[in-house]
Amino acid sequence: MAREALAEDAPRGDVTAQAFVPADLWTCTAVIAREAGIMAGGVMFAAVAAAAAEHGGTGECRVEQTVPEAAPFSAGDTLLTVEGPAHTVLLAERTALNLLQRMCAIAALTRRYMEAVAGCASAATGAPVRITDTRKTTPGLRALERYAVRCGGGANHRDGLSDAVMLKDNHVALLGEGAQLTAALRAGRARLGHTTHVEVEVDRLEQIEAVAAAGVDTIMLDNFTPAELVTGIGVIAGRALVEASGGVSLETVRALAEAGVDVISVGALTHSVRNLDLGLDTVPADHGGG
Repeated sequence: MAREALAEDAPRGDVTAQAFVPADLWTCTAVIAREAGIMAGGVMFAAVAAAAAEHGGTGECRVEQTVPEAAPFSAGDTLLTVEGPAHTVLLAERTALNLLQRMCAIAALTRRYMEAVAGCASAATGAPVRITDTRKTTPGLRALERYAVRCGGGANHRDGLSDAVMLKDNHVALLGEGAQLTAALRAGRARLGHTTHVEVEVDRLEQIEAVAAAGVDTIMLDNFTPAELVTGIGVIAGRALVEASGGVSLETVRALAEAGVDVISVGALTHSVRNLDLGLDTVPADHGGG
């Protein structure tokens, strides 16, 4: 992934550095936080630096992470230090920062959601309400973004369409309603076998009983108000895990959690996050250092 990202930014190398920066110039740099956040992605930053050494750089860099993964940081903190050939550092800089800024931002936003639901528990099990991501990730970056969610204290939903069974609204619409829907879900469940977790999304209270009667494992209540969630949880009555989703924000998540759901999935963790402001400050050292 690091190599592909660098190739996108510098398919023929860094022409600016090649023209103006001496090939033997050595530099010491530091990634400085310009706002608070949660650390996520130091290993990826180092991977980009290593890839840059092979992709037009003039030697390897030494990257030292000074803030551990999943740890909070404040504005002004040094997150990583980078020492090596200036050509390599300049080649890696933007790509490495782009990834680090996004991952730290996702981790920080996830942490805010976790803090917002602190103390809330499932009405059925008493377990803490879980915050998860969704499939609304950046194509090609899903693994990194999901890792950042975990750094923020959240959990991951299914990896993708091939990894778990989840019937969304369009699937349900194709299967019918009432007894027809129950029968279709039971038949599909039988084909899958008892070890496969099955989740079904509903967007109306009237759909819940037909889905719960099919013996599915999780029922997602999509765009339900807190009052509707309480009613829905009562209908499900412990027959399945209850997930809330749809338009969740920091302003609404606490009320959804207090309704007593088991899981709240939040697309905003990855699709609406703003990259944190991090900078790489470079101080040239002597020629041929290292």
